[in-house]
Amino acid sequence: MHFLTQKIEFPDVSEASVDGLLAVGGDLSTERLLHAYSKGIFPWFDSTEPILWWSPDPRFVLFPADLKVSKSMKQVIRKNLFKVTENKAFIQVIENCAEAKREGQQGTWITHEMVEAYIKLHKLGYAKSIEVWQNDELVGGLYGIDIKNSVFCGESMFAKVSNASKVGFITFVQSSNYKLIDCQLHTNHLESLGAKHISRLDFLKYL
Repeated sequence: MHFLTQKIEFPDVSEASVDGLLAVGGDLSTERLLHAYSKGIFPWFDSTEPILWWSPDPRFVLFPADLKVSKSMKQVIRKNLFKVTENKAFIQVIENCAEAKREGQQGTWITHEMVEAYIKLHKLGYAKSIEVWQNDELVGGLYGIDIKNSVFCGESMFAKVSNASKVGFITFVQSSNYKLIDCQLHTNHLESLGAKHISRLDFLKYL
């Protein structure tokens, strides 16, 4: 494991542990975060830990062409129960993601420090949000990092109403031109939508 200094650099991702942990420390400055994402590295830690940087192998991703939309979800989308927007309420989305209760997790990994850092990235045009509305109320959404308009690194999503985040994710994937959606780590939810594992080496080629 590597301990970072103030210098904005990371060890080669091949030096990550078996579970993907690459480095500890540093900061969440805009420069460091953008450098990390460009190298296939992302921060993931909770408020009791130092900043932890990860680059798992294999990587969980979705190729837009592989997106699976079930018959029931197609029906939900056809009913126009939700309105989906982009970059209309980034702060609300990330704050809702931070507050969302996760199965098997005590607290959140989206700390106040993380929220502030990603709001800065959003203001600079690097982080984007997808919002899902029902009767003018924000009921779901997701946010992530846009890398050169070719890869979108999804960070987190939330839903207050059944299917809200799924509709937002599906609409986003279908309306964008990304070569790849980085889902980082496996979830059953994203696997059901067509995400799969690829090697870290293959993932890095898309960056």
